[in-house]
Amino acid sequence: MIIPVRCFTCGYPIGAKWEEFRKRVENGENPSKVLDDLGIKRYCCRRMMISHIELFKQVIKYGNVK
Repeated sequence: MIIPVRCFTCGYPIGAKWEEFRKRVENGENPSKVLDDLGIKRYCCRRMMISHIELFKQVIKYGNVK
């Protein structure tokens, strides 16, 4: 739903790099090169970024409305 602040496996902070990663990949850049440029070298952190699916806007519809 929302990118985790830190990698689940190693604890490296990745949350602050999500927006730049997403924008650059949407503009057609190679995800591998973007991750290298952002300094994300470990495969566990790369997995977190590549496999993340943004579902927040879809799930917020079902929130508790008062």
